[in-house]
Amino acid sequence: MTMSAGWYLRRLSRMGPQEVAGRVGDTVRRRRWRSARPNCPSVTGARFTAVLPAGTIAAVPPDAAKRLIAEADRLMYGHAEFFGVVRDDLDDPDWWCDPKTGRRAPWGYAFDVPYRNEDAVGDIKQIWELSRHQYLTQLAAAYAITGDERYAERVAEHLRSWWAANPPLRGVHWISGIELGIRLLSWVWIRRLLEGWPGAAELFEGNPVALNQIWHHQRWLAAFPSRGSSANNHIIAEAAGQFAAACAFDWFPSSERWRADALRSLERHLRGNTFLSGLNRELASEYHGLVLELGLAAVAEADAAGVPVPATLRLVLLRMTDALAAVVDNRLRPPRQGDADDGHGLVVDGAGTDRWGSLLATGDAVFGRLAWWPAVTGTDVRTPLLAALIKPYSKKETAPAVTRPASRPGHFADAGLTILRGPGEIWCRCDGGPHGFLSIAAHAHADALSVEVRHDGVDVLADPGTYCYHGQPEWRQYFRSTLGHNTLQLDGADQSVSGGPFLWTRHANTRVLVADATDASDGGTARWSAEHDGYQDSVHRRRVELTAESQELRVVDEVRGPRRAVQLAFHLGPAITADLVGDRAELTWTRDGEARSAVLDLPGELSWRAHRGETDPPLGWYSAGFGRKEPATTLVGTGFTDGTEGFTTVLRFRG
Repeated sequence: MTMSAGWYLRRLSRMGPQEVAGRVGDTVRRRRWRSARPNCPSVTGARFTAVLPAGTIAAVPPDAAKRLIAEADRLMYGHAEFFGVVRDDLDDPDWWCDPKTGRRAPWGYAFDVPYRNEDAVGDIKQIWELSRHQYLTQLAAAYAITGDERYAERVAEHLRSWWAANPPLRGVHWISGIELGIRLLSWVWIRRLLEGWPGAAELFEGNPVALNQIWHHQRWLAAFPSRGSSANNHIIAEAAGQFAAACAFDWFPSSERWRADALRSLERHLRGNTFLSGLNRELASEYHGLVLELGLAAVAEADAAGVPVPATLRLVLLRMTDALAAVVDNRLRPPRQGDADDGHGLVVDGAGTDRWGSLLATGDAVFGRLAWWPAVTGTDVRTPLLAALIKPYSKKETAPAVTRPASRPGHFADAGLTILRGPGEIWCRCDGGPHGFLSIAAHAHADALSVEVRHDGVDVLADPGTYCYHGQPEWRQYFRSTLGHNTLQLDGADQSVSGGPFLWTRHANTRVLVADATDASDGGTARWSAEHDGYQDSVHRRRVELTAESQELRVVDEVRGPRRAVQLAFHLGPAITADLVGDRAELTWTRDGEARSAVLDLPGELSWRAHRGETDPPLGWYSAGFGRKEPATTLVGTGFTDGTEGFTTVLRFRG
């Protein structure tokens, strides 16, 4: 995908004067750097002191260690999977090759590489992911647990290979700040986890090539921070990685300045990226997880190095953790809202580890769990490692006065997110929030007033997900469209107007009218109502009621305005089998070997049809993770608004 002149004009229109000036300065600096590439300052007597406290590795639960070692052994055999693509070349990887398309990114000055053009470069996410070096943190963690030097030697071999193939400012891996930031964080943890290996110092602080790479990474991040309308999760990763490196690798004349600047940026943008309720402002659940992981990792480096951090930074992380505990379902799954690209801040666990359970376990260790938090039964490697470095929040010098929720919140007014809960582990997310974050709302979907319904953790009315970012514009458009969500579309148009794959030029404004999120599990009815103005001369209003006695979810859609064509979509999860007859769908699925069922009574005023796995245009798909999709049933009703009592949908669970 290449950007047209029209895209550049639309993108420019979403920037303010300060951002424009900053980007002009970046352009001038990039041109100057093309021919002026300084050498890393001379470093003598460097020592790595940010080691894990004694006994930390012994605290890793045996089952978590077993999963990690199994993952490390797969990696040693060269096997891995990234974004649905299985690779068997990790014994000696080509750092510039996209295994999905077979294309290889061109060599040259980093800022000349057309990374958005899949025909020239390949799938950039596939190329970048391996070079985040998070698979190497897994191998290093396996060494720390087992003492098996094969893992450490493979890490050293791959780092030396990467450093040789990617000199500063040359090639595709020097384009994006988030990649540099996460890579630096990985290197910090690799060095920490290899502390017991005799070759660790020679690989890092005693290696001029490593020192040159670490210095140039930090110089790059100091020069080209994400700006203005792009200062979302990317700036958090950039600041966290730079701060971590400046704490743990504090060997350079600029280290103190880099550390101070990165900490200021991290604290400022972590607050700016987070609602006071604790939810991430991008309203994309996976980015909530990414930012929380990055923030916790940064605090761990600060405490390991004895660097004071503002109390507000810890407070934001506390609120984020409480918010996560509040929104997950009974299986610890958060909402599937907005974009998701499977991005992680720090990876030291094997396959099968619950990411969200891990974050809540770390929250328990660092902040202390509240009585209403869901129980975490799984184990992980990362929690004892982070908890060994981070000061407990209860210490007076790190804990500002704050009142944490006495009971589980169900409505987050600033984020416009409401969770209705009912008997039989019914979980329903209602979306009445802003259209994403900042002027471009890069990771938002056109999903105003959408609902997402689960029963005992199974997607019944599902958010289909994300699937892709670059290279497949028709799929990118579908998965972020209004029709791609459980809401109502008028005249075949999205509620918000897209100007590109990460750009929205007009945002629907949403207003929550009623949010009674009282848990209906013990009786009664939970209610929610909201409206949006995305269709300009028409207003879409939706009411949702969850009634305990009947295990019934009722959705009423009203459209106020002129007569218009309407499409009402309900996307079923991939585990759901649907038998549609007229305006009634019988839904069946299994959970833990037990048959479950529900009936979905659809508005009779519309004509209903089931769609599954269609490609021209795309309709009837579910993406469980980035780069993966599978057919799933989507029920679409078509007709016209009538200006009367609206369209009523009733989902009734049985048993």
